[in-house]
Amino acid sequence: MTLSEEKTREFFEQGWTVIPGLFSIDEMRTARRAFERLYQTAQRLRTTQDHDGAYFVLDAPPAGDVIVKRVVWAGGAEPDLLSLSADPRLVEPALQLLDSELCEQLLCQAHFKMPGDGVSFDWHQDVQHRDKGPGTWRDLNGRGSYVQTIMLVDDMTEHNGPLKFIPRSAVKSEGQIRLSNDSYDYSKPMTPGAAPALFDESQAVTVTGTAGSVLFFGPYAIHGSTSNDSAVPRRVLINGYAYPGANGRVYPGRGSGRTLQRVVRG
Repeated sequence: MTLSEEKTREFFEQGWTVIPGLFSIDEMRTARRAFERLYQTAQRLRTTQDHDGAYFVLDAPPAGDVIVKRVVWAGGAEPDLLSLSADPRLVEPALQLLDSELCEQLLCQAHFKMPGDGVSFDWHQDVQHRDKGPGTWRDLNGRGSYVQTIMLVDDMTEHNGPLKFIPRSAVKSEGQIRLSNDSYDYSKPMTPGAAPALFDESQAVTVTGTAGSVLFFGPYAIHGSTSNDSAVPRRVLINGYAYPGANGRVYPGRGSGRTLQRVVRG
C-alpha cells in the first residue's frame, strides 16, 4: 500500500494524516482479545515490570483495577500484535514517508484508556521520547527520521479520550521545542488552557475515527489527549518506525529494534 499524493502532503504540511478502515473489524477483534489478555496480566502483576517479553507500566491504586498506562513492546507478549505491527499496510506507508527501503521498529505499544481511569497525555512531541541526549537520536533524512502510527483498536470518539493535534505545528516548530512536560509525566492530566505560549491551543483539532483506522504522524507534531470520561474503552496500538541509523538507544522488549523492509512483490 502507498499513500496518495494528498495524504502524503497532509502528513508533511498538517503534521498527520488518517487512513480510515485500513484494518478490518475481524482484525480488530483479534487485537482486542490480545489487549484483554494484557489487561488481565497487568491486574496480576500490579507493579511496573518486565514480563514475558514486554514492559508493563502500571499504577495500582489502593482499591479497584490496576491502571494500565501502557505496555511497551506489547508484541513481545502478544504475537498477534507484533504481526499487525509488521503488516505492509503500516510498514510500506512508513517507508514511503521515511524515503527508505528499510526501517527500525522502535515501538509496539499497547495504550489503554479504560472508563474513568484518568489516563491522559499532556501536549508533547514524540521526538521528546526519541531524543534523550547526546548519541540517542539523529535526524538523518531531514524529515524527522521517524513515523509513528496509531491503530484504533476501539472507536475513538469525542468522549473517550481522543487525540488532539496542533495543525502545522511540525512545520512551525522547526523541530524539537521545549514543552512543559519534557519529563513525560503520565500522572499529569492534560489541562485545557495550560498550553505553553509556543503555540495556540485553541487551534487544536480533535481526531476521531472507527476501529481499524490508522493515524500516521511525524516526530515534531504537537499532540495530546484528555482522559476517558465515557463508559467504553479507548485502546490503541502504537507502532513507531525510524530511519536506519537515526536511533542510538536500546528500547525495552523482546525483539525491539528489529529491521523491517519493503515487501518485494513478484
